[in-house]
Amino acid sequence: MSGEIKFLVFGDPAELRAFRSVAAEFRTVEPDITVTLVEASDRDDLIARLSTSFAGRQPPDLFLINYRFFGQFAVRDVLEPVQSRLDGSDAFDEDDFYAQALDAFRVDGELVCLPQNVSSLVVYYNRDLVRKAGVEEPRPGWTWNEMVEKAIRLTRDEDGDGNVDQYGLGVEPTLIRIAPFVWSNGGELLDDEHPTRFTLDMPKADEALRKFFELRQLHLVVPTEEEIESEDDESRFLNGRTAMVLLSRRATPTFRTITDFDWDVAALPRHHEPAGILHSDAYCLTRASKEKDAAWRFMEFALGPDGQRITAQSGRTVPSLIEVSRSEAFLDPDAKPASSHVFLDTIPFIRRVPSISTWPEIEDAAEGILEGGLYENVPSSEVARQLDERTREMFARAER
Repeated sequence: MSGEIKFLVFGDPAELRAFRSVAAEFRTVEPDITVTLVEASDRDDLIARLSTSFAGRQPPDLFLINYRFFGQFAVRDVLEPVQSRLDGSDAFDEDDFYAQALDAFRVDGELVCLPQNVSSLVVYYNRDLVRKAGVEEPRPGWTWNEMVEKAIRLTRDEDGDGNVDQYGLGVEPTLIRIAPFVWSNGGELLDDEHPTRFTLDMPKADEALRKFFELRQLHLVVPTEEEIESEDDESRFLNGRTAMVLLSRRATPTFRTITDFDWDVAALPRHHEPAGILHSDAYCLTRASKEKDAAWRFMEFALGPDGQRITAQSGRTVPSLIEVSRSEAFLDPDAKPASSHVFLDTIPFIRRVPSISTWPEIEDAAEGILEGGLYENVPSSEVARQLDERTREMFARAER
């Protein structure tokens, strides 16, 4: 087999290095297939490039995209479903992958794209700061209230000047940060599998939303909006000025550069039931590609054991291939975090937001409203009302 394929992707430096390594290793297996990486600067750039290339009928042969953003392309009939190719593959079959990731990329039951990772939201914590404060490290099954208590004790004014020098917690006021706590409290984010509105005005969802906003307004354990604008949560954790931070596996390569303190990860605390939220990206094949067979061959390699070991060792991904996720490539005892198994332990409790075509718009519209709840003391009931009012038309306009 021969051909030249273009692969559009974006990522952190460690992730891009991993993709380059996968392409280089693939060349040793298939020397007649050339894979050219087209590197977008960020997710917005990737989506803009895709939109432009599809409009101009010159799309890449394949690309990598998060499930929250792939729906806008799936409804346009520009993607080549991979179901039949997967069914006929000698490299792997559906049962080799985590169902939670596969299901995020189905349309009417058919698998459209093939996921490479199955990450979730976890709590990264500074073990040195925790020990110094005499606080017990997060344990399996810990609760929201326990997290708040730890965050209060870990929020400190070290020099007594009235300004906080170290915050106990860092978390963004976004839908994908709030959703798992709504679910854990027995509430729902949306009204249906094919949603028409948010349901954050319902009692259990409202309670979870209110408790989330109290992290700043009542407990003062997260930075102010002005402080976050000057130094984001990830940087604050890197610099030892935030003790705990809620992020996905994406942060691991960056945090592996830390030499000043020890750190680890813990599962999300729960209100009642354990809950997590899916973070997953998939390889998508474009219908207009003239090199579909060569592109699929690369996908088989990249998503097979050899390719996924390379990306797992970068620290960036939780492999979607079950075999590799349980191997030393991911659970390396000599690589941080020591508790990488937490990402796997969380998988049975993972849920996801919808992949409707307007979901990116909905997320963008929600961000400013949720910031008002965390930073400006807007009541949770008013936040829910504003969200509903602002997004109903977007839900109605969604193509499914």
